[in-house]
Amino acid sequence: MGTVTRSSSEVYTSDSEKGFAMNHSTSTSPELDAGAKFVLVSRGSWLHCGYHLTTSIVAPVLLTLPFSFTLLGWVGGVLWLTLAAVITFYSYNLLSVVLEYHAQLGRRQLRFRDMARDILGPGWARYYVGPLQFAICFGTVIGGPLVGGKSLKFIYQLYNPEGSMKLYQFIIICGVITLLLAQLPSFHSLRHVNMISLILSVLYATCVTIGSIYIGHSKNAPPRHYSVRGSDADQLFGVFNGISIIATTYASGIIPEIQATLAPPVKGKMLKGLCVCYSVIATTYFSVAISGYWAFGNESGASILANFIGETKPLLPKWFFLMTNIFILLQVMALTAVYLQPTNEMFEATFGDPKMGQFSMRNVVPRVVLRSLSVAAATVLAAMLPFFPDIMALFGAFGCIPLDFILPMVFYNMTFKPSKNTIMFWVNNVIAVASSILVVIGGIASIRQIVLDAKTYNLFADM
Repeated sequence: MGTVTRSSSEVYTSDSEKGFAMNHSTSTSPELDAGAKFVLVSRGSWLHCGYHLTTSIVAPVLLTLPFSFTLLGWVGGVLWLTLAAVITFYSYNLLSVVLEYHAQLGRRQLRFRDMARDILGPGWARYYVGPLQFAICFGTVIGGPLVGGKSLKFIYQLYNPEGSMKLYQFIIICGVITLLLAQLPSFHSLRHVNMISLILSVLYATCVTIGSIYIGHSKNAPPRHYSVRGSDADQLFGVFNGISIIATTYASGIIPEIQATLAPPVKGKMLKGLCVCYSVIATTYFSVAISGYWAFGNESGASILANFIGETKPLLPKWFFLMTNIFILLQVMALTAVYLQPTNEMFEATFGDPKMGQFSMRNVVPRVVLRSLSVAAATVLAAMLPFFPDIMALFGAFGCIPLDFILPMVFYNMTFKPSKNTIMFWVNNVIAVASSILVVIGGIASIRQIVLDAKTYNLFADM
């Protein structure tokens, strides 16, 4: 066990077996495990935290929100979009409070699996939380080049409709960009990238909102119907699919790692960062969901941008599509870089040497090799599986909901042990139980959708 000086009065030490950093009042030689020391370096402000949070949550997946309304209707869509915002803000704040509490006790937990190890036991960290978080993060890294590749292909076809380039080629281009971003040494080094990402997310959400309103009021406005279509069984499964889609748009799964980037003392900083993030969410999610569903009704596609094309010709000028897709392309690259950080940290903790310098050959060589191999593998999988969003819906049900809706409630109740006579105890338990039911039903609905779509699946399909 060693120590690292964070300020003139605070010193933290890392215990990789117990999974936390310990606060001491005297300074000794710095030594953390390589993942915490190099990737999760704690130097950021609450504003930087807000940038990281916004990039980790606000993503092009918000363009699916009008489609979720087709499954839930006006009342169900607005109600669940609002309720999910309130629950996740509450949930993430609970996680932050638990982390702050342990930091004040002298045990600053730096990773989600550290929290699980300290609160639930090492088995939960090793066999459940750790693998689950890794699957979500690496799955997002797979999805990044795929979404970016589709945006790049759209731009290409916009100006060269007879072009011969295939989707997998654009995915590879985005994979190369991701590979370069992956070499940024720490989570904190992404702070300026994520500030730009925040601006980009607001810009493309604004473009989509204005585009929807323009089309809805134009002479080319499509006929709009707001009834929920399908048989009773389709409508029932559709409701749970819609709930899962919206829940996934609010998902993060890396809240402890983001809080780990804060310079101590951490108290109160995460709440400020969450306020930054959710102000962007309130601006983007509701405007895109409501304007898109209003303009296209139950014909809203899996991505609302698809509705802007029309049956015979684009409903908006080419420059609009070019600008919007460039914003999406750039922002999704930043998103991918954020979700690379937990996998980078795991590689660094396993193969790095904390006793050597961060930029010593001993650490640089394995860092570059492992990060490059990780991105290369994700890019190949993205090219092979262009239907990956269906699989991500399954990850959302079984992964995002437990990490973001259930475990924060469990962690808080086990840490603070609120009385059964308090409202908080029952609110936390109701959210955890309801979310657990949603995991099962949402998982079944996602598997059903994969089975229904399986006949259209082809490896390296040019979608």
